[in-house]
Amino acid sequence: MKIASLVIASISLAVLAACGQKAAETPATESASTPPVAAAPAAAAPAENKVGKTVFGNTCSMCHAAGVAGAPKPGDKADWGPRIAQGMDTLYKHAMEGFNGAKGQMPARGGAPALTDDEVKAGVNYMVDQSR
Repeated sequence: MKIASLVIASISLAVLAACGQKAAETPATESASTPPVAAAPAAAAPAENKVGKTVFGNTCSMCHAAGVAGAPKPGDKADWGPRIAQGMDTLYKHAMEGFNGAKGQMPARGGAPALTDDEVKAGVNYMVDQSR
């Protein structure tokens, strides 16, 4: 049991370490004979769910990053689709109260009882947003 926990923790740390890294930016080259072209206006990006990202990184990722106990991995549309179809209220309820189903188990509040309802919802929203 301790080895399995160590392996899961190690995998989670590796995933979390990679989350904040950005690809190196390469400088754009301009030719002296061609004038610079104005970039098209960027579409408004959705607001970042910082609370959800933090909750996911500190709690949810321990199971959801590796699919432990049937936990759907963020971004896996096939696995999240039927769950999302049940509605957000159902997802919130399962995350807050826990759930035992045919595909796996979800401990109440991801095993972190100190999380507030709003923090749990933010974590769920973060994973759902990546999985639509």
